[in-house]
Amino acid sequence: MVATPDLTIAVGLSGGVDSSVAAYLLQKQGHHVIGLTMQIWDGSLPLTDEGLSGCYGPGEPRDIAAAKALADRLGIPHHVISLAPEYNTEVLDYFRAEYRAGRTPNPCVRCNRTMKFGMLLDRARAMGITFDKFATGHYARVGQDPATGRWQLRRSVDPAKDQTYFLSRLSQAQLSQVLFPLGGMTKPEVKAIAREIGWDDVADKPESQNFIESKDYGVLFGEQEQEPGPLVDTQGKVLGQHCGIIHYTIGQRKGLGIGGTVDPLYVVRIDACANTVVVGAYSELFSTRLLATDLNWIGLPAAPARPLRVQAKIRQQHKEATAVIQAVAGTDTVDTLFDEQQMSITPGQVVVLYQDDLVLGSGIIGAG
Repeated sequence: MVATPDLTIAVGLSGGVDSSVAAYLLQKQGHHVIGLTMQIWDGSLPLTDEGLSGCYGPGEPRDIAAAKALADRLGIPHHVISLAPEYNTEVLDYFRAEYRAGRTPNPCVRCNRTMKFGMLLDRARAMGITFDKFATGHYARVGQDPATGRWQLRRSVDPAKDQTYFLSRLSQAQLSQVLFPLGGMTKPEVKAIAREIGWDDVADKPESQNFIESKDYGVLFGEQEQEPGPLVDTQGKVLGQHCGIIHYTIGQRKGLGIGGTVDPLYVVRIDACANTVVVGAYSELFSTRLLATDLNWIGLPAAPARPLRVQAKIRQQHKEATAVIQAVAGTDTVDTLFDEQQMSITPGQVVVLYQDDLVLGSGIIGAG
């Protein structure tokens, strides 16, 4: 989607190449551009600064300084929006609750819906910062269907960088005010633009990390939330002891502490009520079915009345697979049946439903 000239556009600036080039392109098109950066780190967790750029961690002041420096290069205003308490509640508390329930959440998807495309814009406007549209450096495309008036989310032209998975929980109201200037470009093209304008340092900057830089999620939980329990096979035989269900996810092989088995074992199920981790053979990781709840429809106004063939993506790094979805009468649930078995369908993760490059909607994976 190309914005009408002379708009005031707020850009979510991270200091990385994607958001920086997005801001540059919008400015070059004749728009009045301002930069917004979320401040969400409050120092309350014992995380070590590993020198990485990430969306949450002790390196945040360095990233904010980088965003400010890019805004200065562009000659645009830059505002830091403090949202640490809100992030703790909306993202960290959600993350903890899901892991305690034996599910594996996606905090980045949650953050986009509630924070980056939600509270960030609300807080900025409450502070008197006015703008017509909000843009980010995400690789995705957005536009309005002239026939239905619905806002549509489509894949980026660069399949290797497509980020529609992370944006699949955005509402119609949120999509109506966003721009993705990089949706029609590839990552090499974006880096080339940065180099053309003398931003070699930005083009060479490493990719930012998602969520916690160190990936040590244990720091989010107290000792009482890491209670050991039985580690059993699918027949209920106790094979050992786990060190707290929060440390495990479906498909996990390493760190189980089980020796002497003929074949490798994998986590196939987590029973939070019984505080039990269930392991099984590789073949037991595969399934052809999942139930998706808490649906967010984008390309459709509601769940389809009849079975519909789609492509379903069960995690960001998963190649979408052909499936048939059918609404479960009287519920906010869709039954998804794959043509072929899928590995490690994980409760708590997001499943995104596509038809070609169009995002039909998404849901949270529940039981199969």
